[in-house]
Amino acid sequence: MDLVPTPDGSPSPATLTANGPAGAAAPATSAAAEGPAAPRGGPSARPPAAALKAVDKDTTAGVLLGIGAYGLWGLMPLYFFLLQPAGAVEIVANRVIWSMLFCTLLITITRSWRVLGAAFRNRTVIVPLILAAVLIAVNWLTYVYGVTTGQAVEASLGYFINPLVSVLLGVFVLKEKLRRLQWAAVAIGFIAVGVLTASYGKLPWIALTLALSFGLYGFVKKRVGPRADAITSITVETIVLAPLAAATMIFLAVSGAATLGTNGAAHFWLLAASGIITAVPLLFFGASARRLPMTTIGLLQYFAPVLQFIVALAVFKETMTPDRWIGFGVVWLALLVLTVDMLLTARKNSATRKRARAAA
Repeated sequence: MDLVPTPDGSPSPATLTANGPAGAAAPATSAAAEGPAAPRGGPSARPPAAALKAVDKDTTAGVLLGIGAYGLWGLMPLYFFLLQPAGAVEIVANRVIWSMLFCTLLITITRSWRVLGAAFRNRTVIVPLILAAVLIAVNWLTYVYGVTTGQAVEASLGYFINPLVSVLLGVFVLKEKLRRLQWAAVAIGFIAVGVLTASYGKLPWIALTLALSFGLYGFVKKRVGPRADAITSITVETIVLAPLAAATMIFLAVSGAATLGTNGAAHFWLLAASGIITAVPLLFFGASARRLPMTTIGLLQYFAPVLQFIVALAVFKETMTPDRWIGFGVVWLALLVLTVDMLLTARKNSATRKRARAAA
């Protein structure tokens, strides 16, 4: 199982196969159904050089969009730092409300209200998305708390660990069988958690909460993915969370703890921008996932936690003791093993497809 972490909350692209979402049946076709094949070199045939150029251009666009998405997620700690003195609860409440407003604007522009209404009426869609909303709220709150309390390094660790959590979900929930290198990566991951627990003097609960909440979120979104697109999903999730977020904002305002309207226009608009800042990398990511194979997205996924880690050390000046470096090194070793397994499997599958095409 290769769920790819997407800090925005969108469905994992690793659930996509050559035929579409994993678990979805490939369209059954036959020679009769497809009709007569177009003659080679006929008017509808595309010249090979032009076809290759189009594929290369599409791949380049996909990589750039993917880097843009993961780059924005990786730099997100800088944005949360700018929102001080707002606390984690206020930031998340604002993020929910402004994201909902921005997403409903997108729904209006794309004329997708009927699709959104259908999602609310479909029990197989709305129930998983309510659970997803709870999980992403926990994830956002924990992450913002970690960044705003000087624990951005541990927060980045959560997204490094996330692929290992996804593998474990495949074993315990989907009853999947792991390959040897996957088992090795999981074992190394457990050793890393032990080393980091000793170095922190406590269980790294921020990292583990982020990894578990996002791993479960990705799993839930994988199950509902074929029935709800990214914008519909995030719109439903923010609408579900909006009443609690609005109540929180009202409570903070009444108690005098809110900063939205008391710290000047710049602070207000920075908080209001959370809707766009949430949605833009989501759109980039969706466009990238449609253009790139799973393996490429799987490699790009590490871009975000690496950037978060660099920001924590270079900008926030968080300290890294030698034993923490050892713990992170063990985590990176586990991810290296997982990546090697992913690349080897992709190469093996590619060779199998080539042999099948040659035999046909």
